[in-house]
Amino acid sequence: MNRRKEIEELNKGFARIAPEELLGWALDFFGSDKISLSSSLGAEDQVLTDMILKINPKARIFTIDTGRLPQETYDTITATMAKYSIKYDILFPDQAQVETMERENGPNFFLESIEKRKLCCEIRKIRPLRKYLSKVDAWICGLRREQSITRTGIDNIEWDANFGLAKLNPLADWSESDVWNYIRKNNVPYNKLHDLGYPSIGCSPCTRAVKLGEHPRAGRWWWEEADKKECGLHVAGGKLIRENN
Repeated sequence: MNRRKEIEELNKGFARIAPEELLGWALDFFGSDKISLSSSLGAEDQVLTDMILKINPKARIFTIDTGRLPQETYDTITATMAKYSIKYDILFPDQAQVETMERENGPNFFLESIEKRKLCCEIRKIRPLRKYLSKVDAWICGLRREQSITRTGIDNIEWDANFGLAKLNPLADWSESDVWNYIRKNNVPYNKLHDLGYPSIGCSPCTRAVKLGEHPRAGRWWWEEADKKECGLHVAGGKLIRENN
C-alpha cells in the first residue's frame, strides 16, 4: 500500500477522535522529528501549539515570516516563545526573488489581479513552505470546516497532494466557540488583532477587520470572490485549493 492509500485508510478511523489524541498518535506514528505544526499565530494555531507542547515540549513548530506581517503577529510570537520556552522554525522567502518581484511590479501589485496576488503568495509563502515540507513526512494545520467554503471538505488526516505528504487537521470539527473556550480556559496567548475584529490574520496589506454580519474570512483578500480566498498552502477533500492562494 502506498503512502497516500495508507493515509486515506487511517483517516477512516479518526472520524471522532479528540484533537489531543490525534496529535499524540501522530507524534508517535511519524516521529517527532518528521512532523511539524504550521502556525500563522492565529487562534486555532495557538490552540494546537498549547496542545502539542503539553504532549511533547520539544515538538516542532514553524511559521512563515513573509516580511509583511502585522506587528501584533510578531508580538504573539514573542509572547508564545516566552510562555512555552520554545523556539520556532522561522521560514523566510528568498530575498532575491522578493527583490525581483517588487522591482518589476512595485510593492502593491498583488491588488491588480488574482494572478498577481497568487505570485506574491507563491514567492512569499509557498516556496519557503515547499522547501521546509520536503524534509518532513507530515504537517499539522489549524483548519476548520466552518471557516470557509473552500475548507468544508477537509478530513482529520488526509494526503496533501500539493506537497506530497500527510496533513493533519485536528480541529476540523471544532467551532469558533470551541477555539475561544480553549484559549480562555488554558490561558493561551493570542493575537490581539482578534480583539479588534480580525478573525483571520495574514499579511498586513491583505487583512482587514470584518464588519458585523460578515463571514469570518471576509477580511482576507476582501477584493476577491469568496471561493478564491486561499493562498495555495492547502488542499481540501483531496483537491488542490491553489487556484487562488
